[in-house]
Amino acid sequence: MGTYIGLLKYTGQGIANIKDSPGRLDSARTAFASMGVELKSFYLTFGRYDAVVVMEAPNDAAAAAAVLATGAQGNVSTETLKAFTEDEFRGVIASLP
Repeated sequence: MGTYIGLLKYTGQGIANIKDSPGRLDSARTAFASMGVELKSFYLTFGRYDAVVVMEAPNDAAAAAAVLATGAQGNVSTETLKAFTEDEFRGVIASLP
């Protein structure tokens, strides 16, 4: 399973309906699970992004599908980062010539 970090910003629609956010988060968790993606954690944040999520997916295509389905609802815009665990990081460094 790969790890992905989602950086979210509320759209005008999302902030106008902010009180619906907890329910949307629950729905996203369920929808992600149906795609084989686990939403591991959610953080409301200050600064450039309104929220950060950490998810695990079996592959990049599943992660992309989850992110695109979320964005298609129009409540958030997303930026997604592929993350490497510490063990994966060490493996990458060990493989360097």
